[in-house]
Amino acid sequence: MLYGYCRISTQKQSIERQIRNILAEYPTAEIRQEIFTGTKLYGREVWNNLYKSLKQGDTVVFDSVSRMSRNATEGYNLYMELFNKGINLVFLKEHYIDTEVYRKSIKQIDLTGEDVDDILIGINKYLFRLAEKQIIIAFEQAEKEVSDLQQRTKEGLRTAKENGIQLGQRQGAKLNVKKSEPIKEIIKRKSKDFGGYCSDIDVMSILANSTVKIIQNGNTVEVSAKLSRNTFYKYKREIAEELSKD
Repeated sequence: MLYGYCRISTQKQSIERQIRNILAEYPTAEIRQEIFTGTKLYGREVWNNLYKSLKQGDTVVFDSVSRMSRNATEGYNLYMELFNKGINLVFLKEHYIDTEVYRKSIKQIDLTGEDVDDILIGINKYLFRLAEKQIIIAFEQAEKEVSDLQQRTKEGLRTAKENGIQLGQRQGAKLNVKKSEPIKEIIKRKSKDFGGYCSDIDVMSILANSTVKIIQNGNTVEVSAKLSRNTFYKYKREIAEELSKD
């Protein structure tokens, strides 16, 4: 069987990108998807059901290693467990640790029965450890991304408070959800805190001169994306919280 496993952390996130990426390379994959917050494997109902049904020769495709696990130890142990059971694992963004690549990497060099075998044994051990190290590093990087984002979020919140910026929604204020989502997408693309190249001032300037499309009374209308300073930082905090759970 050929499966594709997709996971997001909250309903606000879109899982379509993961599904699209998997089906683009493996159009016959049977997609399994779920919403689960956290880095631990325990509690993922869809994953656990899939895990229990896997048989030797089955293949599971992930959009990235982080969709399998964001905990380095658990991720590596699960990888090795499935590999030893004959389950094929494919990671679209990290093909270099696909189980097929790992299997080829640890293929032993045939010994000759000569003195050179001492060297070949050493090479075999080195190649084995090198291949395993690549897998460990991939899961460690996935875990580090979560840790780094959480740290940046804490630092950003602390800086905002020190500058007297109000965090959270003022009492009595109502969030325009229809307008907030497309604006958040602009912030995520442009802000250097989320991988873009713009400072907060630049992003607010971009928003002030931009419009977003929303559905209002069944019609698509364009509204200004301009935000107050407080709302801008509220959106940034919400984005950081959503990403930290991913």
